Amino acid sequence: MIRKPIEDSFLQKHLASLPDDCREVFLLQNGTVRAVVAQGTKMINQMRVNHELGILETLVLGHGYLAGGLLASTVKGNDRIQLTIECGGPIKGVYIEAWAIGAVRGYLKQVPIPVEKPLEDFNLSPFFGPGFLTVAKLLEGKKQPFTGQVMLQHGSFAKDIAEYFLISEQTPTLMSLSIKFDKEGRVVGAGGLFLQRLPGAQEHNLDQVEKLSLAAPSLGTYLSEGKTGRQFVQDVFAEVGPEYLEQEPLAFSCTCDRKRFSNFLSSLPDSEKQAILTEGPFPLRTSCFNCGTHYEFSQEELVSILK
Repeated sequence: MIRKPIEDSFLQKHLASLPDDCREVFLLQNGTVRAVVAQGTKMINQMRVNHELGILETLVLGHGYLAGGLLASTVKGNDRIQLTIECGGPIKGVYIEAWAIGAVRGYLKQVPIPVEKPLEDFNLSPFFGPGFLTVAKLLEGKKQPFTGQVMLQHGSFAKDIAEYFLISEQTPTLMSLSIKFDKEGRVVGAGGLFLQRLPGAQEHNLDQVEKLSLAAPSLGTYLSEGKTGRQFVQDVFAEVGPEYLEQEPLAFSCTCDRKRFSNFLSSLPDSEKQAILTEGPFPLRTSCFNCGTHYEFSQEELVSILK
């Protein structure tokens, strides 16, 4: 993957002033609720630059990246999560892949997202429309992924993921995702919160945590001020005794490189190879859907690769 440069000097300075992106894991309410908070301002800005996104597209895909990063905290080692939305609205669909180690990548199926009138708020449900949310867990050593699917009920990553866990895994869950834009449309803060009731806990345990979560300040705004996700949890949930467990990495990352695309080109059918060599264009530009990286191959390289 090639990271495209962030050229906005104000944004460069702001991002340099922020703590590194990460996930922080806690237990709340005497160990009955698991909490994961993600600070991902740098991840979302790199995602936006690499995919060349506007505000609406950044909001939608950014929510997907934050959700994927949070869900990946439920697996270990080399395990990964695939989060997919297929829908009938202007968004058409979103694909996210996130590893337990904290790497997140993914793309929108429709860029730009068609907008009939200026946005009045950040309610995304009209842009999703009817559809399905699928969560697949790809566990190391398992031949088949564990997959669950629910119909979209809310047109919101956070609410529909909570619905998925309740229906597919019978686990009461809360999720909130927050991206703060400044007046110029820059992303100055981004984060997410993931709360799950643990087995054996009583219903009221999550109820109290939910009340505190709903009364909390905007996480995106909080992180834009240079504070951390760890501080957020300790401030918001102070009365339910947050017990800090660990910090995990979080970043926009993709496994693609020039060699992978070269191998793909060399595996094409002979007829397609000949068409490329005869008709071009030169240089041939290939693109990775997951990270927006472009790899160009000159005519001389293509002759070597395709013959």
